[in-house]
Amino acid sequence: MKSRRPDLPVLGWREWVALPQLGVDRVKAKIDTGARSSAIHAFDVELFERRGVAMVRFKLHPVQQHAHPEIAAEAVLLDQRQVRSSGGHAQVRPVIQTDVTVNGWTWPIELTLANRDVMGFRMLLGRQAIRHRFWVDAGGSYLQSLSSPPHSTANESQLS
Repeated sequence: MKSRRPDLPVLGWREWVALPQLGVDRVKAKIDTGARSSAIHAFDVELFERRGVAMVRFKLHPVQQHAHPEIAAEAVLLDQRQVRSSGGHAQVRPVIQTDVTVNGWTWPIELTLANRDVMGFRMLLGRQAIRHRFWVDAGGSYLQSLSSPPHSTANESQLS
């Protein structure tokens, strides 16, 4: 059994994170150690090629239960992978690499693009993204997040 490294910071089961390369200042993410990969709610996903490089264009709604703001983004297509949802359904999803920021720490993660509109969180931060970087306190919330964002709504507050 491995011992706990006391030098690792602790995340709560949900945190506010940023995706600076995608233009997302804050999105509420579920820290999901049961999920191997990370995912974000994306729609109008379009694969294309630019100067011989596979790309993906998509839109994001980072605020749960709201259609605004709407953020348009593009990224290099890293891969297309079959991912099994928590409901057991397999789906091929585009995969990109982008930076994630949590409380001043920034590092690259692989992120699958999926329709998460009906899910409780617009983003999942899976175990590959946090491995060797953080411990997770399953009973804690927003342990590495600043106070509620200025654009929070009554609906978001209810989910907190």
